[in-house]
Amino acid sequence: MKYIFIFTLLFISCENSNHHSDAYGNFEAREITVSSESSGKILSFIAEEGATLDSGAMVAQIDTIPLTLKRKQLDAARMIVSSKTKNVVAQMNVLKEQLKNMNREKERVEKLLKDGAATTKQMDDISGNIQVLNKQIESIEVQNAPVLGELKSVESQIEQLQDQIMRCKIRNPKKGVVLSRFTEQGELAMPGKPLYKLAGMGEMFLRVYVSGNQLPNIKIGQTVSVMVDESRTTNKTLSGKVTWISSQSEFTPKIIQTKEERVNLVYAVKISVINDGSLKIGMPGEVNF
Repeated sequence: MKYIFIFTLLFISCENSNHHSDAYGNFEAREITVSSESSGKILSFIAEEGATLDSGAMVAQIDTIPLTLKRKQLDAARMIVSSKTKNVVAQMNVLKEQLKNMNREKERVEKLLKDGAATTKQMDDISGNIQVLNKQIESIEVQNAPVLGELKSVESQIEQLQDQIMRCKIRNPKKGVVLSRFTEQGELAMPGKPLYKLAGMGEMFLRVYVSGNQLPNIKIGQTVSVMVDESRTTNKTLSGKVTWISSQSEFTPKIIQTKEERVNLVYAVKISVINDGSLKIGMPGEVNF
């Protein structure tokens, strides 16, 4: 009996040691490199490595004094151009009022002419005056067109400056953990200069590699079991979903162990896993399809 018991234990031990998962890999996260959209001195910067930042959080402030001074200069230019427009509009309103009175006078003279109480000369004079007023109004409208264009140009420049001022406030695009910090407070920011790298840790991706004979059994959207180390002897099982399957084969990466020999070609597969707080970037994982 003693030998039978020992043999049974050895058999179970061998069976467990021969158990392998279908694929192996490491966890990744979607990484975002946040860059500056403006130039200027960085007045404040709070993106510390390892810190969790909420979406929309104020991360950095770039100096806006040069832009603000230019904005004041354009505001003054807008006031000057606006005053020109107001003068032109005032002249036009005076002429339009004169034209309105002249049209009323024409209607009165037309009635008198029918009754024989007015002459055709009076009608011709009024008609001539109306034509003169219409031409004066057209002339002022032509003169006002470039002034209005100048006003729109100044207002457009003010809007552009205001947009640049707003872009000097660097806000975090999505909730995540700061992986790397590329600049410091007091340094000069330039458009396109990376400030920090962020990773969303709420959803992780296990990148594994499968052989060609495993590929027919894997579909996008398929639910799979993902295992991670819980202790030295036990694994924790999480639910995952296949989100991407590579369309090109490649040689097995050195860091990956599979059931197949290393020289065989494999296909990369990404599996989405909701992070319960235990998953980290680079952590190894296993999957059963």
